Amino acid sequence: MALPSTMKALVCAEPGQPMELQTVPTPLPTHGSVVIKVLAASVDPALRHILSGTFFTFPKNLVPGSRAIGRIAAVGPDTTSLAEGQLVTIEPFIRARDDPDVQILWGTFDGPTSASKKFMADNWSVASYAEYCRAPLENCYALNENVLCRELGYSYEDLLSLSKQIVAYGGFRGINLQAGETVIVSPATGMFSGAAVQVAVAMGARVIAYSRNTDGIPQLPGVVTVVNTGDAEKDTAALKQFGPVDAYLDISPAQAANSNHFRSAIMAVRPYGRVSLMGVIPRDIPVSYAHVAWNNLTIRGQYMYERQDMRSLIKLAETGKLPLGVDVTGRFTLEEHEKAVDVSREAATFVHSIPPADGRL
Repeated sequence: MALPSTMKALVCAEPGQPMELQTVPTPLPTHGSVVIKVLAASVDPALRHILSGTFFTFPKNLVPGSRAIGRIAAVGPDTTSLAEGQLVTIEPFIRARDDPDVQILWGTFDGPTSASKKFMADNWSVASYAEYCRAPLENCYALNENVLCRELGYSYEDLLSLSKQIVAYGGFRGINLQAGETVIVSPATGMFSGAAVQVAVAMGARVIAYSRNTDGIPQLPGVVTVVNTGDAEKDTAALKQFGPVDAYLDISPAQAANSNHFRSAIMAVRPYGRVSLMGVIPRDIPVSYAHVAWNNLTIRGQYMYERQDMRSLIKLAETGKLPLGVDVTGRFTLEEHEKAVDVSREAATFVHSIPPADGRL
């Protein structure tokens, strides 16, 4: 399809500045990339904090946004498996082809090194809060539109759930979670932790959802709840009441840095059990050295996920076993981006939105 010469996009001139709706050149496909017409994008409840520059850094004149569903609009000369018109999900964890240690989060964070910052500024500074975007071939995954949208009845917004669920799925795959095992998920009511509960159940695991507030925990078969009381020993006993615990996935936000739940959950894991740490805690956590050593526990740090994890998750969704779209809370135009962020922040979850050719987001 012929690409328009210009498009509408939300631009953040520099960290700390608000997004502004602008008319900018439409990106063109290059070797190793495709151009995508954005059909649905997610609004992160922490977007204002992200764009403040106090935690994440990013280049000037950034078009934010990361998680998106779209349709291939133009392909590069070396594209072999994707074609114009195909429905795809774009995942934001981009790695340099010649050095996978150079990593960025598309539309959000240019990484900690000078190489990663240059990589994003020179190549990937236009993300999904626009009518079109350019993305690396390896970050675009074809979706079976007939199965997901027609047979299972999912909308484009529903499919955005995959972009949250993949984070937890990568953590579970990293510790080799198996069907029939029991896993603690803590916390269990946030954007990513709530998705972790859904993913673990779809993988055939039994879930102990351990959280301060149990009201927002997904109500699914195979899920039991334990309230985080702040009393480490009491909570450990409560977690153990359901029998041997095989694994623990932690996906805590920075605000949980002073919580005792890390210790409670780790102390509840059986000998030879596994722990995955995926959160953003900025300080050390209390862990019993003796308990870990004497019980042969494996503690693994996990940053995001691998490419094969994304392919596997899509296959799981196509079986109908993985629920999608349970938290779609709104649709907004590009002009309504401030309202979209407000709604997303109040709901403490992603707001999903659609940007067709008239500039809607």
